[in-house]
Amino acid sequence: MHNLFSVYLVGEKSTYGSCETNRTMELRTVKVTRYIAPLKEGGSLPAIAEADDEFLYVLKFRGAGQGPKALIAELIGGELARAAQLRVPEIVIAELDNAFGRTEPDPEIQDLLKASAGLNLGLHFLKGAATYDPVLMRVDALLASKIVWLDAFIRNVDRTVRNTNMLIWNKELWLIDHGASLYFHHSWNDYMEQSTLPFMQAKDHVLLPFAEKLEEADRWFHKYISEQIIHQIVEAVPDEWLVTDTPFVSAIDNRDAYISFLSKRLEYSETFLKHLIDVRETVI
Repeated sequence: MHNLFSVYLVGEKSTYGSCETNRTMELRTVKVTRYIAPLKEGGSLPAIAEADDEFLYVLKFRGAGQGPKALIAELIGGELARAAQLRVPEIVIAELDNAFGRTEPDPEIQDLLKASAGLNLGLHFLKGAATYDPVLMRVDALLASKIVWLDAFIRNVDRTVRNTNMLIWNKELWLIDHGASLYFHHSWNDYMEQSTLPFMQAKDHVLLPFAEKLEEADRWFHKYISEQIIHQIVEAVPDEWLVTDTPFVSAIDNRDAYISFLSKRLEYSETFLKHLIDVRETVI
């Protein structure tokens, strides 16, 4: 039996790769019309909700524990994966009205909805997807290598055996839940120095044993990810998420910091690539 937290809807493919530096990636914006059910499996109380386009979404709330930073990481991590042609459910900006949730009987959920008025993040919901189980399915070596590389790049600490954050839908692997990525932004201490460091949590990655083609994955990402693509993705982050709990004086400065971090990390990918290769040799 599939739990609700493991069910998402695939969205439309996003197109990246333009050489135009001024090209902007735009996410769809929807208005939440109905709160359906909380997903208790998620620590930040994500929920299933319906929007004005009549689709169902898994909502991630700006008023939850880690605030907008988790939404920023979710958006950037998910769209970087999509740009590299990995499968990710469509990400949308979900607008929540101030009056939404007044009739919600659960006081914890009502407080969350009130604190989340404004722009939140949604992922399309699909009934029938199953949580990826590494015991039941071996992932292709190149695909596994791409996912391990991606998580080292965005420093995603949450793709482990205990919580794979991957789904199987139509016999294909889909990536979800990138909110634990870019964890340096919770303090911003020495963040540019951190951009060139190895990803030390790689040893716990659920797909590391299958990742036999890490050097090929590195070449793949350098083909599909560039500073221009990073800029397009970061530009899609709403300003109001970038002015909360930040040392930067403006959304522009905060946005520039993400772009600088990711661009430099891409430039120095050989550092974390070598570490991934070395760590993998110790776990297989």
